[in-house]
Amino acid sequence: MEYDAVVIGAGAAGMTAALATAHSGLSTVVVEKAPVYGGSTARSGAGIWVPNNEVLLAAGVPDTFSKADAYLAAVVGPEVPVARRHAFLTGGPRAISFLLRCSPLRFSWMQGYPDYYPELPGGMPDGRSIEPQALDANILGAEYANLNPSYVPTPPGTVVYDVDYKWLSLIARHPRGVATATEIVWRYLQLSAQGQKPISMGQALAGGLRAGLLAADVPVLLNTPLLDLHVENGRVAGVVVRRDGQETLIRARRKVIIGSGGFEHNERMRKQFQEAPIGTAWTVGAASNTGDGIEAGERAGAALGLMDDAWWGPMIPLPEGPWFCLSERTLPGTIFVNQAGKRFVNEAAPYSDVVHVMYQKDHIPCWMITDQDYRNRYLFKDLAPLLPYPDAWYASGALVKDWTIGGLAAKIGVPAAALRATIERSNAQARAGRDADFHRGDSSYDEYFADPTNQPSPCLAPIWLPPFYAFKIVPGDLGTKGGLVTDARARVLRPDGSAIPGLYAAGNASAAVMGHSYAGAGSTLGPAMTFGYVAGMDLASP
Repeated sequence: MEYDAVVIGAGAAGMTAALATAHSGLSTVVVEKAPVYGGSTARSGAGIWVPNNEVLLAAGVPDTFSKADAYLAAVVGPEVPVARRHAFLTGGPRAISFLLRCSPLRFSWMQGYPDYYPELPGGMPDGRSIEPQALDANILGAEYANLNPSYVPTPPGTVVYDVDYKWLSLIARHPRGVATATEIVWRYLQLSAQGQKPISMGQALAGGLRAGLLAADVPVLLNTPLLDLHVENGRVAGVVVRRDGQETLIRARRKVIIGSGGFEHNERMRKQFQEAPIGTAWTVGAASNTGDGIEAGERAGAALGLMDDAWWGPMIPLPEGPWFCLSERTLPGTIFVNQAGKRFVNEAAPYSDVVHVMYQKDHIPCWMITDQDYRNRYLFKDLAPLLPYPDAWYASGALVKDWTIGGLAAKIGVPAAALRATIERSNAQARAGRDADFHRGDSSYDEYFADPTNQPSPCLAPIWLPPFYAFKIVPGDLGTKGGLVTDARARVLRPDGSAIPGLYAAGNASAAVMGHSYAGAGSTLGPAMTFGYVAGMDLASP
């Protein structure tokens, strides 16, 4: 088997790269370890953070390269090279335009979803993230059956977008919640009446990329794990894979692109590179992400970067699997406390920042304290307001309940007096409408998943109505963000800064262009697709 380009991994990075190589005139193959394609992309909400792209500009978003550059520089700091930052900001819009031309994907602006630090220079309170529109799964034919399932399946008979979740959470509080619930059903009915089988979010993104590869006649070999890179005369010239139970060499005349994801499900690597407590039980990344491409690149001489970090988020370890706690912690009527019974963070801050504080201050696990008033008001996970929490959540230890604050404190092992004092202070600040301790609500990002009907602050409410609840919070992630060090052309670099001939990387197999931070919704997928595109379009001599 021999191709011009061999791409490892059928997620957003790999499939975008393969589509770009194919449309550059190179014969291309994708090899995928799992029995399904889509990886973590297919499981995701599919927000894409790519500033200044044509979808945003057509929607009237006043973005520019200079605005985006000022913002990204302020977010990531000096550790990300300027050339790589600029490569993302120039390559990203081109990647989106390319996908609009060469795949069935169409995108919409996630209007109102702020950048994560909108008050920084160049930040945008209305956001610059986009997401895929609904895709007709019929265009995938038999390949639809091979699409990795989503992390949170949408209810049958609906078409749900990322921007809908904000209002669905408020279905018992705000008229727009009911309107949104009606809209997601109406979308489905309209598309179904046209004979479509609509899919959305990560399913649409991964499905649209796969449809592009089908149209370009690019094979995607499932159940084909990478064993190693094949090196000839110092150049990466192919890959060794397991195919139909046998080791097989697939030669690459021009390039190998690693888009195989992070190492979130590799217990040994997580313990080697990341701070305890850590493991594989708290991630929602695709199960096939075990760092194979990263380790193969390192064996070929690659430098590694950001291996200590991940796309963190507070997670509730529910018995059915970890739950990424997003809107639930931001809605008013919650606080996080440590084992001393004290608040230690702005609960509504960007999720990665919350976990960084958990690690820096040794607050693992911590507890999200709330009450029955909160349960009566808001959707929690997929549980409608007023309904009781499942018994299994209590049995697993992920949720604790008591009719008194003192009783709750005893059950979670924190000092009762401290917990009472913390709640009393938090309640007083909620009634005043200002969090003087941790500034929850000061940023417009804090208010995105909050409750605009709650006064005097959409982010703050007293905890007062028994019974009282405590959810266990652990440091989860969407995937790891460390990997092979790459340059502005997505070429993999050695520790001395020289490029390894023939080897490229993108996505979570590479060290993130976001550094230790997170610019906005889709800061994983936006750069993954951008540098997949950059790697695929690089036609320099091998």
